[in-house]
Amino acid sequence: MKKIILKDFKQEKISQLSSIYESDEAESLYHWLAEDVLEISKIDHYLKNEIEVSEEISSDFEQKFEQLLKQVPIQHILGYAEFFGEKFQVNSDVLIPRPETEELIEWMIADLHQADGINILDIGTGSGCIPIILSKHLTKAKVFSLDISQEALSVAKHNAMMLDASITFYQQDILNAKQLPTEVDVIVSNPPYVRNLEKVEMQNNVLDNEPHLALFVNDNHPLLFYQKIAELALEEKNNPVIYFEINQYLAKETEEMLRVIGFSQIELKKDFRGNDRFMKVQK
Repeated sequence: MKKIILKDFKQEKISQLSSIYESDEAESLYHWLAEDVLEISKIDHYLKNEIEVSEEISSDFEQKFEQLLKQVPIQHILGYAEFFGEKFQVNSDVLIPRPETEELIEWMIADLHQADGINILDIGTGSGCIPIILSKHLTKAKVFSLDISQEALSVAKHNAMMLDASITFYQQDILNAKQLPTEVDVIVSNPPYVRNLEKVEMQNNVLDNEPHLALFVNDNHPLLFYQKIAELALEEKNNPVIYFEINQYLAKETEEMLRVIGFSQIELKKDFRGNDRFMKVQK
C-alpha cells in the first residue's frame, strides 16, 4: 500500500496541471481524476489528512495524470463524458458533448414535452447524446438518428443500449441525400460549423483528439450543412420544425440563408455564455 498526504499531493498535482491549463480547470481536472481513480471526493480532501491506496491504483492514477499533462481530454482518458446527468462513452471517433448542447435539448423538451406521437430526427449523432436524452425525456416520441461515420454510430448504439434508449439509427451522408430517411415532425442538428480560419481559437487538446470531420467546414461554404438540412426539410409534407446549434459568428448569415430558401419563422437564442448559439426554424 502507498500512503498519500492529500494536501501535499493535491497541491503538487494542481501545480503541474496549472502550467498547461487555467487554474480553475486544473483544479477541476485533478478532482475529477482523483474521484474516478482514487475514489477520493473533493470533500474528502478537507476531511482526511491522508489515504492509503494500492500500488496498482497509484500507478493507474499516475499513468492517467501523465496523459492529462499531454493534453489528452480527460473524457478520453476515463472513457466517458457526463452529459445531462448521464455518462456517455466517448473516444476519438466522436465529439465530446458540450454543456451548450444541454441547453438546446432543454429548449426542445420544454417545447415538445406534451407532444404525442411525433417523429424526431437527429442529424449528425456522434456519441448519440442528443437523441438518447430526447428519447428518455420525450417518451411519447419516436427518435431517429443518422451519421456518416460507422465508427460514431457504433459508439452511439453502445450508449443507447447502456442507457436503455430506443433509437433507430441510419448511416447516411446527409450532404448527398436526396431525401430524409423517414417522415419527421422535428429535426435537430449540431452539424460541423467551425471554419478552418477559426482553428487558431481552439485548444490543442480539441484539435489533436477530436474528429475534424465533425468539427470543421470549408471557409468558403460554412453553412452547407444547414442549407442542405433545411432544403430537405422543405420537401417534407409535415412541415418539420428544425432546432440547430449554430456558429456564434454566423448567426446573421444563417438566418439570412434560411429566409432566402423559404423559412419565415426563425427564433435565435443565446447560450449561457451570451453567444448566439441556437436557432429554431419553420417554414
